[in-house]
Amino acid sequence: MTIKDYYLINYPTDELGSELRDDATFSGLLNQLIIGNNVYDYIEVTDSLIRERLFNRLSEEIGETYDYIYKLWLSK
Repeated sequence: MTIKDYYLINYPTDELGSELRDDATFSGLLNQLIIGNNVYDYIEVTDSLIRERLFNRLSEEIGETYDYIYKLWLSK
């Protein structure tokens, strides 16, 4: 499932969800965090609430805490 598909299903009233990159995935998001690329460029939306929601879901998918994901993001 793409990030956009996940987001539109779980947050259908958030209008910015339709602007998310069509082919972005959670594994791709994790890769962006690991290599230090800009996650906003990857998802193509610069909204902190969306980023937080995606980081939360990513943490669930990989079995880590939100803080782990957030620290990855801050460390780059």
